[in-house]
Amino acid sequence: MADPRDLHRRAGGMAADVIARVRPDQLGNTTPCPEWDVRALISHLWGGSRGFTAIVAGEHGPERAEDGPGGDTLAGFLDAFNGLCAAFDREGFLEQVFPTPLGEGPGDLLVAMRITELTIHAWDIAAATGQPRDLDPELVGFADGFLRSRPIPRDVNGPFAPEQAAPAGAGDSDRLAAFAGRPVS
Repeated sequence: MADPRDLHRRAGGMAADVIARVRPDQLGNTTPCPEWDVRALISHLWGGSRGFTAIVAGEHGPERAEDGPGGDTLAGFLDAFNGLCAAFDREGFLEQVFPTPLGEGPGDLLVAMRITELTIHAWDIAAATGQPRDLDPELVGFADGFLRSRPIPRDVNGPFAPEQAAPAGAGDSDRLAAFAGRPVS
């Protein structure tokens, strides 16, 4: 298998491209994640990168309620994402065992979790701001395979709502979002 960190960089680049196209007047738009508007979802991605960087360093991560990257959401996202890339690039990282939200696992599990989160939330932000939702097919396929390979926590108030029906003719990105519990129209 290819180094998953390359896919992680692509997923971060894809998310950054979507974030870069968000207009300031769209930051308050509702997203398919009912608890977050666009600004809060970008802050969640920022905090996720910072949190996973802390896991790799063996440190305590940021608090969930901590404010996001501030005014320049793209620069803040990229700063946190680049910090995580540097942590993931550490010698021996892929084989080292870490505590993860899914239980203990090797570094490549952390990378897979971030690829999946970046891909799904890029879709969420695109959907909330009227951007095209046809994301990188390889990243969508990776995230779909990752989610379907294990039980995922489904709850209306959890990270994944119950699977939704994708409309006839839906593309792979929309089908992934529906599997992750997002309403797709």
